[in-house]
Amino acid sequence: MTVTITPLTPVFAGEVGPIDLRQVHDRDSLEAIRAGMDKYAVLVFRDQRFTNEEQLDFAQRFDGTLHARTSSSAIGNNRFGNEAIADVSNVDKDGNIRDASNRMRASSVGNRLWHTDASFVDPPGRYSMLSARVVPSVRADTEFADMRAAYDALDEETRASLEGLRVYHTIVYSRHVLGFDFNDDEKEKLKGAVHPLVRTIPTSGRRALYLASHAEHIVDMPVPEGRLLLRDLSDHATQREFTYRHIWQPHDFVIWDNRCTMHRARPFDDQKHRREMRRTTTLDLPLPV
Repeated sequence: MTVTITPLTPVFAGEVGPIDLRQVHDRDSLEAIRAGMDKYAVLVFRDQRFTNEEQLDFAQRFDGTLHARTSSSAIGNNRFGNEAIADVSNVDKDGNIRDASNRMRASSVGNRLWHTDASFVDPPGRYSMLSARVVPSVRADTEFADMRAAYDALDEETRASLEGLRVYHTIVYSRHVLGFDFNDDEKEKLKGAVHPLVRTIPTSGRRALYLASHAEHIVDMPVPEGRLLLRDLSDHATQREFTYRHIWQPHDFVIWDNRCTMHRARPFDDQKHRREMRRTTTLDLPLPV
C-alpha cells in the first residue's frame, strides 16, 4: 500500500492518506509507517473502524510487545478482559457514565497532565495507539508536544548540563499531585522506574527530552532543585511552537512515539457526554526479526 503523509505543523505530526490499517500486513507498508513515525512522531489516521481484537492485532503486528501493567489494572478489572487494550473512557462496565467520585474516574483525571505513557515501567512505552470509538458532541481534544524540537531549541550549555542525568518516574507521584492516592496494595504493583532525562531515538538519531508528570525527581540531585529543573524543561517543551492539538473525529486512530512526545487530554463535561477510546501501547523492546 502507498503511504502518503501530510504535515500538520511545521515541526511534527502528520496525517496519513486513506489507508485501512486492518489490511496492512506487508512489511514495506509497516516499515513506511515506522519511517513516518521517526519523522513526525505523531501520525493521524482517519476512518479506522477497529474492533478491540483488530486493534490488538495491528498493534502487535506493527510494533511487537504490548504494555499491560497499566495504572488502571492496579485499581480494578478491565471491562474487556485484556489489560493490553486500555479503556480510556468515562463509562463503567455497564456503559454508564462514571460518577465524579468513582476511583477509576478520579485517577483518569490525571490524563489531563502532560505525560508520556508507561514511563513508570521498565522497559517503558514506545508507541501508543488511540482509537476513537465514541466522540462527544463537544470538543475533547488531545494535545501533543514534540520533545525533540524542544531539545533542539535548548542552548548548548543547557544541553550539556542535562547529559547523564536520570529521572525516577512513578504514576503514584503524578496522581498524588492531583489529590488521588493509591492504597498500599496498588502501590506495590506500581513500583516506578528510572530513565535518562535525554534519550536518543535509535532509528532517527534524534535526541529528545524524556520527562512529564510521572517524573518525580532527578536521581542524585536534591529534590527541590531537580523538580524545578523538570518544571522548567516541561514549561519550555510545551510552548505553542512545539505542540499540536488534535480535534477528534469518530474512528480517528492516532499513533504517537512516547519516547519523544508528551501528551495530555483536554477537559470536557465528562459527567454529561460519553467519550470512549481504546488505547494500545507497545513496550520499547526490539522488534522480532
